[in-house]
Amino acid sequence: MKYETFNHEIHDVFKVAKLVYDVDFRTFDMLFKKPEDAIRTIEKDLRKGKTDDFFKVVLDDGGNIIGILIIYTSETSHKLYLKSVKLVIVDILDSFVLCDIEKGDLYVAEIAIDEAMRGQGLGRKVLLDVIDYAKSKNYKRVTLDADFRNEGAKALYERIGFKVFNKKRLKIASFERGMSNMELIL
Repeated sequence: MKYETFNHEIHDVFKVAKLVYDVDFRTFDMLFKKPEDAIRTIEKDLRKGKTDDFFKVVLDDGGNIIGILIIYTSETSHKLYLKSVKLVIVDILDSFVLCDIEKGDLYVAEIAIDEAMRGQGLGRKVLLDVIDYAKSKNYKRVTLDADFRNEGAKALYERIGFKVFNKKRLKIASFERGMSNMELIL
């Protein structure tokens, strides 16, 4: 398994868009009529080439995309740029529930494994690689978020050693989103 910075000119943009959708499908489904519409909009956005060095594709030994990983630090936080109004809304909704990134943090913004590859320990392996990287760069902690409705992800993070340090919830009409902000002190 290896990691490469996402490049819309060489990587399968549709597959990456699908993985981005998978991470936050509930929010995308609220804003778009069909999953295909959301994935197409994400794909169009990714083709603009506005991602940064912290947006990685996870590749198997044959060079096939098996996942994505997006990490940030307080110095390299999410870049805002002109994009679809609905994708801006997703960013705004995220800002209410996601971890605040502090100095010394390595924040795992997104991690997704291809649906066909799940259940093989790949997500765990990616997360352990992130932790090893964070230690090698002397970060103080690794932070991430677990959706209240995704008990499987939360359980995985807890088995690795992450602990909940905060909970955030947003409710707008029938839309509700909540996250357990989790940390692993290094």
